[in-house]
Amino acid sequence: MSALLPRIAAAIAGSGPMSVERFWNIALFDKDAGYYTTGTPIGAGGDFTTAPEISQMFGELVGAWLVAAWREVGCPSPFLLAEFGPGRGTLMADILRTVMRLDLDFAKAMRVRLVETSPRLSAMQAERLAPFDLPLRHVERLGQLEPLPLLLVANELFDAVAIRQYRFDGANWRERLVGLDADGALAFVDGPASQPVGLPDKAPTKGAIFESAPLREALAAEIGSHVTSHGGAVLVFDYGHARSGFGDTLQALRGHAFAPVLADPGRQDITSHVDFERLGAVLGAAGAAVSPAMEQGALLFALGLAERAKALARKGDPASVEAAARRLAGTGAGEMGALFRAIACASRPLALPPFAVATALD
Repeated sequence: MSALLPRIAAAIAGSGPMSVERFWNIALFDKDAGYYTTGTPIGAGGDFTTAPEISQMFGELVGAWLVAAWREVGCPSPFLLAEFGPGRGTLMADILRTVMRLDLDFAKAMRVRLVETSPRLSAMQAERLAPFDLPLRHVERLGQLEPLPLLLVANELFDAVAIRQYRFDGANWRERLVGLDADGALAFVDGPASQPVGLPDKAPTKGAIFESAPLREALAAEIGSHVTSHGGAVLVFDYGHARSGFGDTLQALRGHAFAPVLADPGRQDITSHVDFERLGAVLGAAGAAVSPAMEQGALLFALGLAERAKALARKGDPASVEAAARRLAGTGAGEMGALFRAIACASRPLALPPFAVATALD
């Protein structure tokens, strides 16, 4: 049984039901038993796989984007090359290998920063990146970065930041809370009437769920403010929807399969879809130039995925390369191309995808 279950149940018994946001943060980030602080979430032995773990092509294309973006914002020197939530360090390793081949001036000007809250993951990242023999600095928060131009990548960051949920009972919105049922098990319950901020401009039906993400929006505002104040560009990948709306996207993952959200806190991932419309609005409100949200598959093809796959196939196993490219950019079951999206912001509009597209892809 999860070590967190009795602690959460005791907290609810003593103080009443807690928000989804609080439950989420305990389950994922408790310092003694949280999923991200104690588990091994990524990879075949974990609970999910990220794009950088599927193929080096993802990081190589992101690295090429970063070099192009750096040139478009004026080749600042020095600047911060940062990843927010670097996982096992795979994406940053592929980025560094790529940028050091593409542009030595970029490599000389960069100061590598990793934004990570987990000491265990920080150690894993440092070991993974040690062969580059570069000075690395870990910080726990974006606000700890130096006031320098920033080139930032975030892959599956915002989906790990907690949300709140509200349910429409036909007359009022009520925050969806985590409480206890008659048997003492964790269960969703409705709280008092409460009007959420940021509702879509459409009428809800009875039972509709609205997801609010104040913590995500605060983080996006901080990122947009840094870029606006100090220059640079940011590229974000995550899964979610292009337009704000209603719907319950709260989910848990364990062993690469869905699991009951409340069943085993601390031993499974908890996530929800990112609202890219709200994310872009917050980045823009901070003063940054913001791109349309673009499907991951479309962006990777625009950055040269097909050409890179052909080059790798000539050197190795064509079937494996093709399968990896399809998983990154395809639109079928188990493929990331349409489910995942990308959005970018910068200190000025860039002549690069996802900025340089005629229309957003829904």
